Amino acid sequence: MRITISKENYLKAIAEAQSEGETVKAVTLTRWLHVSAPAVTMAIKRLKRDALIRVDDDGRISLTAEGREIANRLLNRHHLIERMLTEIFGLEWYKVHDEAEQLEHAVSADFERKLAEKLGTGGACPHGNLVGLESPEERRRLGMKTLDEAREGERLQVVSVFERDRALLELLDGLGIRPGVELEVVSNGARMEIRTGSRAVVVQRGVAGKVWLRGVG
Repeated sequence: MRITISKENYLKAIAEAQSEGETVKAVTLTRWLHVSAPAVTMAIKRLKRDALIRVDDDGRISLTAEGREIANRLLNRHHLIERMLTEIFGLEWYKVHDEAEQLEHAVSADFERKLAEKLGTGGACPHGNLVGLESPEERRRLGMKTLDEAREGERLQVVSVFERDRALLELLDGLGIRPGVELEVVSNGARMEIRTGSRAVVVQRGVAGKVWLRGVG
């Protein structure tokens, strides 16, 4: 069986969407990959034929063991490339996801091993996400919450952010919201006001729902 770049992208998108708590169906992949519905339908047929995915009667898609292995391999490579771009080359944290998306298919197994030797394994990427793809349920079990769930007066530290939206990352960077930053919730209404150091900023609730934090102290 030949594993093409297209197949890798679909398998990775399924894994990523599941990690965000989504029920994955054809329409989900259309949205995540920005491709047409007919293209997704054909891809699903190929992936199902190759025993890389399962499709339930209601259209729900899940990865088989082999499909999961391929997705995890690509996710690990993506993670290492993001770390390389920031830790070695100093690229801005909000740019590295898009760069890694382009490079992840071109990296050889030998180069990937060298990256792992250089950077180590198990660390978080520049966006605070772990290679294991924690689900929302897993994050909450670890004591995290999203910013829109925070209470007024609460002090929190940013753990991770949704990394697959360049515009969102640039917005967060402009607001001073990035992994490791401590903040205080001033008000939590239709729009949230938060304070980072001496700076107060307003955050839309849709944006706040993409930021994961844990309590300070």
